[in-house]
Amino acid sequence: MDPTPEMKRNRFPSMNFEAEILTAPHDNSELYVIPSMRSLTAEEYVEAFKSFLDHSTEHQCMDEFNKEKMPNIMASLGNGKSTINVLGVGSGTGEQDLKMIRILQAAHPGVLIDNEIVEPNPQHVAAYKELVNQAPDLQNVSFIWHQLTSSEYEQQVKEKGTHKKFDFIHMIQMLYRVEDIPNTIKFFHSCLDHHGKLLIIILSDSSGWASLWKKYGHCLPSTDSGHYITSNGITDVLKRLGVEYHVYEFPSCWDITECFIEGDPVGGLMMDFLTGTKNFLGTAPPGLRQRLQEALCQPECSSKKDGRIIFSNNLSMIVVES
Repeated sequence: MDPTPEMKRNRFPSMNFEAEILTAPHDNSELYVIPSMRSLTAEEYVEAFKSFLDHSTEHQCMDEFNKEKMPNIMASLGNGKSTINVLGVGSGTGEQDLKMIRILQAAHPGVLIDNEIVEPNPQHVAAYKELVNQAPDLQNVSFIWHQLTSSEYEQQVKEKGTHKKFDFIHMIQMLYRVEDIPNTIKFFHSCLDHHGKLLIIILSDSSGWASLWKKYGHCLPSTDSGHYITSNGITDVLKRLGVEYHVYEFPSCWDITECFIEGDPVGGLMMDFLTGTKNFLGTAPPGLRQRLQEALCQPECSSKKDGRIIFSNNLSMIVVES
């Protein structure tokens, strides 16, 4: 529970996060120690993210977009060139990248595809490479991986002074972890060739995440290092840049029922992903934990279906013209 008014809170740096000690100030000098809350490491994030994917329709939602909208988008790329240059920013383990590459292959048979990937997580890079090694249908596609954050890549490009242009750049669900969102979008938009397109996939303002972040942000711990950004925040940036764009909304959901089952390991991982915090259920003060669980059940965030709690994970696909 949060400390009572008569208790004194002391913070001190402990490794890369803060520990908290609550002390009773009277004759009774007994110490109460709350386990320290800390952000997820890269490896822990991978595990928590997998639990999210396993219980959400995020990838199915992207598949719908690929099926309905991507063939026309891909057909418009390249402008008759013999090689089409693609850049994936924050590509993760590559499943979505390869689906888009195959749509591009179908739209431009025989054309060479030069695919570059910017991804900082070494586990994700290794998984992506393994996926490529197992794929028999990528003969006309070359791959270059840059194990860097988007800002490190930007810095590297600027230091080299050469500015490679791309026909298609995609940033899928990655802007939450970028330090300077407006300038990151501005930089990667500047990397587009004539007639190129930038695809940004981000949470919709109709999603439960948007309601959670805007209305119940006080229920989330400071250990979450991500930005609470949704579609409207991105389109505001694009308007200021004066670029043309189109927004496509697609429904998606996430079954978070296990988050409310005491001691459930899957629910624990889901809450870690949701809060960006390692072992949130075990280290968060009970009051904070209760407030967050109550917020997740609010109608703006989730609905009930067949006794399950279904969190809204709606996505916005934003296609930006060069």
